Amino acid sequence: MRVLTFLFIIFAQTVLAQGSIKVTNGSGALLRTLDRLSGNVTDFKITNGEEIILGNINVLMKECRYPSQSIDSNAFAFLVISGQETEKLFFEGWMISSSPALSALEHPRYDVWVLKCIPYLKGNFIYQRTF
Repeated sequence: MRVLTFLFIIFAQTVLAQGSIKVTNGSGALLRTLDRLSGNVTDFKITNGEEIILGNINVLMKECRYPSQSIDSNAFAFLVISGQETEKLFFEGWMISSSPALSALEHPRYDVWVLKCIPYLKGNFIYQRTF
C-alpha cells in the first residue's frame, strides 16, 4: 500500500509540473490552406485582428501564442472561420500546430491549419510579450 501511495504522489507531481508553460503572444500566424477541389496548397501570413477571404469562407485571426522557450516548438492560434455569404460559423476556437486533428476545421472544400506564430518585431529584434 505504501508503494502505491508513493507512486501516486510521484505521478501527481510529474503531471502538475507539466501542466503550465509560459507563453508569449505573437503578432500573427503562418497558416496553411488546402483547397480539396483543386488540390492547391497555400501558405499565408495573417496578423492578429486581420480577416482574409479564402474562396467562399472568411478566416479571422484573433490571437496566436507560442511557448516562450521556443517559437518553433508549437503554436496556439484562436481562429474564427465562417461562410462569406451565409455567415455560417464553421470553426471558432484554438488550433494547435502540433495536434491539427485535435481541433480541426470541418468544411467540405477547405482545410486550414496553423504552422507557427509570427513574433513581434521591434527594429531588427524580436520583442516578446510574455504572459
